Amino acid sequence: MALDKDKIAERLKALQLSICAAIEAEDGEAKFQLDQWERPGGGGGDTRVVEDGKVIAKGGVNFSAVYGELPENISTALKVDSKSFFATGVSIVMHTQNPFVPIIHMNVRYFEMDENTWWFGGGIDLTPHYVDQEQCDWFHAQLKAATDKTDPSYYDRFAEWANSYFYIKHREESRGVSGIFFDRLNTKSEKRSKDELFDLIINVGEAFAPIYTHLMHINKEKPFGELEKAWQMHRRSRYVEFNLVYDKGTKFGLDTNGRIDSILMSLPPETGWKYSNHWPEGGEEMKTEQILRTRFVPKV
Repeated sequence: MALDKDKIAERLKALQLSICAAIEAEDGEAKFQLDQWERPGGGGGDTRVVEDGKVIAKGGVNFSAVYGELPENISTALKVDSKSFFATGVSIVMHTQNPFVPIIHMNVRYFEMDENTWWFGGGIDLTPHYVDQEQCDWFHAQLKAATDKTDPSYYDRFAEWANSYFYIKHREESRGVSGIFFDRLNTKSEKRSKDELFDLIINVGEAFAPIYTHLMHINKEKPFGELEKAWQMHRRSRYVEFNLVYDKGTKFGLDTNGRIDSILMSLPPETGWKYSNHWPEGGEEMKTEQILRTRFVPKV
């Protein structure tokens, strides 16, 4: 049977449920709360949020399938003529209790104007509060393995795309150690079938749970103190700045009258902006800051 938007949405919703189950199992205490919502202009979604878990301080695994009329500024930005749209996807952000467990973000999505105008997008990126080269190399290797299933050239291409996208220009530093990012992939841009490109986003989506539960498991019991928590709040503030100033998904959601609580689910439960921060000279905090200012280079 031909792949259509309903089949894509159904598969993405199943992906959401499997990821939630894996996160709950590794956390041990966290339970996702379901918040179903409807969009006034058409469609809706399932927001699944966890707060105050043993490992996850605040996290969300959101599914949405929305449709309607595009605002003028969005259709202009996308350079499309049609006003009607359909968009579905899964979006994830996890903020943690322990500063040694990294923040992670994932999004896989499908956008359609009509049967001839459609594309896939997505990616996964990691934002460690403390950069561990070995763990970050392993993370990038898993992304390469996932994208290699479709095309061995995709990892390098998507990693470079991510390096450009996940950059906080006003701070002159990367948000984290990057990952992969891709957008507007279709049969014209890729010379691949719709089914092949759908398989790509599913492979990326299915890589998420094994990657993140592993990182949760090996870091969640590491000891930390006031210095590490203060640094975590500092790194969270950079995450907030990127999401509110640069993130395309946040802007799209706000411009299309999306559900505000679900859109801003990506923000941490608490953070802070001090006018002047002073970190120990030669400490791990300064080492991480230097890596983010010069951009992390994975050994893959």
